Amino acid sequence: MTISQRFKGKRVLVTGAASGIGRRISEQFAEEGAKVTGLDIEGGSNDAPFPLLQLDVTNARDVEATSTQLRQEDPRIDVLVNAAGVLRLGDVGSLTQDDLKVSLSVNACGPFYLMQQWLPLFKQQRSGAIVNVASNAAHVPRNGMAAYCASKAAMASISHCVGLELASFGVRCNVVSPGSTDTPMLGDMFKHPDEKQRLITGLPEQFKLGIPLGKIATPNDVAEVVLFLASDQAGHVTLQDIVVDGGATLAA
Repeated sequence: MTISQRFKGKRVLVTGAASGIGRRISEQFAEEGAKVTGLDIEGGSNDAPFPLLQLDVTNARDVEATSTQLRQEDPRIDVLVNAAGVLRLGDVGSLTQDDLKVSLSVNACGPFYLMQQWLPLFKQQRSGAIVNVASNAAHVPRNGMAAYCASKAAMASISHCVGLELASFGVRCNVVSPGSTDTPMLGDMFKHPDEKQRLITGLPEQFKLGIPLGKIATPNDVAEVVLFLASDQAGHVTLQDIVVDGGATLAA
């Protein structure tokens, strides 16, 4: 079997699959032979090369209902990827209660609900992999990103606990933490055309030292690492958090 078909026949679920990093992850799994089901609050996209179901990951009841339906259709799972995310900007003094609640609900509670639904099946199968997409913001503080940093750090911590719980069943759980990536979410942060280049060279007023590799990541850069961690090539890798940010955290 060639590496391009390493997921042939595997069943893969991906949240946040309508756009950005989640979309590219889903596409690449499909290209490598997987049977992908995308889950996103913006479901039903006709141009997706995989089924895309509408799901609000912050609604635990909806997550349970959708998961039950999917298990009835096919009582197995090989890979679960939690890539849905939301960014609310503002310093602690200006963030609203809703900003914090939404950030934690999407970025931490959503993955928790999905994993809770599928852990029994992973344990029963004694096989499979979970990959959760956090952020390098979970590793270093950022001005104006307290809610995002906290929610992604919570997700990473939950992931490590899940990985520990699943290890004795032969199931792996890892985290990928991207830095600045060329997605609609990042684009929404730019107010001026030169801000993208300033992000690369550094924003000292925000205590961002820049990106040593001199470029912003593409969704494909992140997807490649996610697929590696989900594959048999990473069969002895679990409880890890791989930072994909061109060196921006300077190994912090």
